Amino acid sequence: MGYDVARFQGDVDEDLICPICSGVLEEPVQAPHCEHAFCNACITQWFSQQQTCPVDRSVVTVAHLRPVPRIMRNMLSKLQITCDNAVFGCTAVVRLDNLMAHLNDCEHNPKRPVTCEQGCGLEMPKDELPNHNCIKHLRSVVQQQQTRIAELEKTSAEHKHQLAEQKRDIQLLKAYMRAIRSVNPNLQNLEETIEYNEILEWVNSLQPARVTRWGGMISTPDAVLQAVIKRSLVESGCPASITNELIENAHERNWPQGLATLETRQMNRRYYENYVAKRIPGKQAVVVMACENQHMGEDMVLEPGLVMIFAHGVEEI
Repeated sequence: MGYDVARFQGDVDEDLICPICSGVLEEPVQAPHCEHAFCNACITQWFSQQQTCPVDRSVVTVAHLRPVPRIMRNMLSKLQITCDNAVFGCTAVVRLDNLMAHLNDCEHNPKRPVTCEQGCGLEMPKDELPNHNCIKHLRSVVQQQQTRIAELEKTSAEHKHQLAEQKRDIQLLKAYMRAIRSVNPNLQNLEETIEYNEILEWVNSLQPARVTRWGGMISTPDAVLQAVIKRSLVESGCPASITNELIENAHERNWPQGLATLETRQMNRRYYENYVAKRIPGKQAVVVMACENQHMGEDMVLEPGLVMIFAHGVEEI
């Protein structure tokens, strides 16, 4: 269907009016012999009833239609039109060929995608934001994950790895929901919630890892090695707010009680397999994040997490 003539500034040449809808031509096409032009949608609908030109009744089919001449396209593109969102307060008047670009960025567009800044980061149409509930959304995500787990549990053993990842995702989402619930009704701690969201997104982007030689762990990495690991963390998208903390936690002087000494490390080595570890891309090193290792206890992990650097023995799973 064509554009409403009333939306245009000044008079519109009658050659640019669709004879079917009486609007300004939209995606125009032309009959080859009589050269009458129509909106593509209008003439397609017309042909569903009869195979003739609506103006002079000559025989025409969809296969006969051709693009309109360039001069007509240029005339259309230069027309000045009001925004589709004028009823919502937009006062912009733009060239017809710039209308779509304007609509994508128009602040008055009720369907313009916006991101929830209350904690979940969901992208949604602007007019849905007032009724959006982060907890409700995350609960639905958890339910979807649980449904997926139920489906995977019915499949063969080859899906066990995928099943474990889904379960970890649910634990992270539940932890995130607890974080959102902990803020007051006015979300005064919004910055902390958003930061936690960034950490979760980064953690989920890393590849799960398995340490095959715990004896290769370097408890006192030098400054050069720490700098190399820090650069890899930054390149992997690690949030700047925790990068330095993670690097500081790569040295045994900052390790928790369960890793503090060689004696405790030897005593607790059998528990190491319980760590949920993620590979630092391209390095013999892993991160053990607190948000994924609440099951390990305070004596085995630190906030926001630990960086463990190895001489060898790290592989992705």
